[in-house]
Amino acid sequence: MRKLLTGVISAAVLVSTMPGSALAAPAAKGDPYGGEEAFRSLYKELVETNTTLSSGSCTLAAERMAARLKTVGFTDDQLTIFATPEKPKEGGLVAVMPGTSKTEKPILLLAHLDVVEAKREDWVRDPFTLIEENGYLYARGTEDDKAMAATWVDTLIRFKQEGFKPKRTLKLALTCGEETTYAFNGAEWLAKNKRDLIDAAYALNEGGGGRTDGKGVSEGGKLVVESIQVGEKGVQNFRLETRNPGGHSSIPVRDNAIYELAAALVKLQAYDFKLELSDTTRAFFAKAGATRTDDLGKAMQAIAANPADSAAEAVLNTDRTFHSMLRTTCVATLIDGGHANNALPQRAGANVNCRIFPGHSIEEVQKELQAVVADTGVTITPVPPLRPLAKTPPMDPAIIGPMEKLAAKYFPGVPLVPTMSTGATDGIFLAAVGIPTYGVPGAWGNPDGNGVHGLNERIEIKSLMTGRAYLYELVKAYTK
Repeated sequence: MRKLLTGVISAAVLVSTMPGSALAAPAAKGDPYGGEEAFRSLYKELVETNTTLSSGSCTLAAERMAARLKTVGFTDDQLTIFATPEKPKEGGLVAVMPGTSKTEKPILLLAHLDVVEAKREDWVRDPFTLIEENGYLYARGTEDDKAMAATWVDTLIRFKQEGFKPKRTLKLALTCGEETTYAFNGAEWLAKNKRDLIDAAYALNEGGGGRTDGKGVSEGGKLVVESIQVGEKGVQNFRLETRNPGGHSSIPVRDNAIYELAAALVKLQAYDFKLELSDTTRAFFAKAGATRTDDLGKAMQAIAANPADSAAEAVLNTDRTFHSMLRTTCVATLIDGGHANNALPQRAGANVNCRIFPGHSIEEVQKELQAVVADTGVTITPVPPLRPLAKTPPMDPAIIGPMEKLAAKYFPGVPLVPTMSTGATDGIFLAAVGIPTYGVPGAWGNPDGNGVHGLNERIEIKSLMTGRAYLYELVKAYTK
C-alpha cells in the first residue's frame, strides 16, 4: 500500500481485526441487492469509526477501508493512503481499479469521511454506535456521508469478487475536511498536489438523491422526487468592518462604528442580487414545476420560459429555497464590536456569508457588496480560505442518460430532476481542475433532514439498500 507523507498501519494487521462477515462469500454475480451482510459489516465499521475533527481520525477510517479492499485483491500500488505531517489524522484514501481501455478516461467516485461533531449528552443514542430502530439506522454519519463512502467501497469490492473487468478505470477518493471550513481538505489537497492520481473524465459525488412526502417509504410514506446535482454555488465569507476613534460614552456622537456597521447591514438585508438561470436551474424549474399544480408550480414554469417575468419571480421569492436558487445570496452570520460598556466603539465587524451563483468571482461579489453598502467607511474584505470559482458541469446525455434509465427502473413514476445545490460539496475543488462533478440520485431522505448535521442523524434502511443497489448498477453501466 502506498503512503504519502505519513505512516500507515499495515493492511495485514487491520484485516486480522475485521469481523468475519467482511470476508463473506460474494453474492450472486450481478445481483444489485446481494451481499447485504458483508455491506452491513463494512458500513457499521465505517460509521462507528469516529471521524470528527475534535476527537476522531479520518486516517484510521481510510486505513480500514483500504484493508477491506486489499482483502479482495487490490494491490499495494492500487491503494494510496495520504495525509500531511501537520494533520496526520485528517488523511484519506485513493483506490484504483484498472480498466481495460487504454483510451477512455477514468471515472472518479468521491465521498468524504469526516462528520459533524456530535455530543453524547445531547443525543438520545450514542452517536458513534450504529443502532437500528423502526426501520432506521441511527448514528452520526449514517447519511452524511458514510452511506455513500461505504457504498463506493462496497461496489469496488463486489466488482472484484465477481471478476468484473471495467472498461474504464475506476478511482475512489475518500477524503476528510468537507464539514469544516478551516480543516485540512483532502479533496482540495489532491486537486492541487496529486491531480494525476485522481485524473478522471468526471466524478460522482454526494448532492443528489430523493425526498419523501414526509415519512419514510417503509412507514407508508411516498418518494416524491429524485434529483441529480448538476452544479453548486461557491461559498465565500466577507468581513465588513468599521473603525472610529471612539471616546467616552457620556458624550456620544452620531459618528459611531456600531451604527455605521448596522446601517450597512440593513442595506444588505434589503438587497436582492439579480435573478439568474443556468442550464441546470432552467431545467429544474421547468421539470419540477410541471409536477405541481399550485401557484409555485406555475411560477416555476413561467420563470424557466421567461427569466424577466417579475410576477413569477415575486411568487418564487416567497420560497426561501427557490429564492436562493435564482441568485447569489449574502447574509450576515456573525457580529462583534466595541471594547467597553462605557466607551464609544472603536471597531465593529460582521461576517457576511455569500453563496455565489456559478460563473461569478469573489472579486465581482466584493464590488457588488461595496456598491450596496455605498459607504467608504465600511471595509469589505474576503475572509480566507478563498474558494474556487463555481463551475456548472454540462448536462451531458452520456452521464445523465444512465441515471435516468436506472431511475425509471428503481423509482418508477418518480420525477428525476436536475438541481443546483445552494450549499457546498467538495466537488467545487474537482471542477476547478477540470473534473466535472455530479451528485448522484439513489438514497432518499425525509423533508426534516433526518438529523443531518443535527441530533439523532438517521437513514431509512430501505433507502440505504436501494441507493446501494442503484449506484452499483449505475457505476457498472458507465464502465461496461
